[in-house]
Amino acid sequence: MKRHIHLATLTALGMVMATAAAAQVPQFRDEKTGKVWTPENVSKDNQTLQQQAAVPASPADRAFDPNSQTVTMPPVIQRPRGNLMGTVPITAGPTVPIATLDGAWLQAVPQQNWLSVIYVTNNSAGVIDAVVSCMFTNGDRPVQEVRVVAQPAGPGERWGMPVYGPRVEIFVDRVTCRLLSPP
Repeated sequence: MKRHIHLATLTALGMVMATAAAAQVPQFRDEKTGKVWTPENVSKDNQTLQQQAAVPASPADRAFDPNSQTVTMPPVIQRPRGNLMGTVPITAGPTVPIATLDGAWLQAVPQQNWLSVIYVTNNSAGVIDAVVSCMFTNGDRPVQEVRVVAQPAGPGERWGMPVYGPRVEIFVDRVTCRLLSPP
């Protein structure tokens, strides 16, 4: 019985490969679903502009066409509760800034918001009140600016804090954060 199933699978695979070879079209067969993917049913590369325009754009398609999304959200001010990650040596001086910012990565929280986590490090011997501006963008077009007012950071402290962007229904492909204060 196993041999017949194996033979039937090989025969089906051979037919798919023969069809692909005859048509000279690159194909991929999904082993779980059996669906054969080609440029015609995956990509718009081989379609004319009229064919592309005839297909309605779904929300998923707009994620890959930043020009079709025209949403701009109003700026938001957030005061997140940070987590003390540890301390660093106090090194602020003529060549080292009072504070540094790093770690702005982007993640989608399903059915919620875009999320980034930033880290503010106080390199000075004094307390700082950091203010960070994070811009969520899609194809270099601004979607929403979030201004983060961090809790005071003591000497040498490194704080991590979440930054929430727009809802995930609005497409975002990048977040860029910069330290506004201290200068």
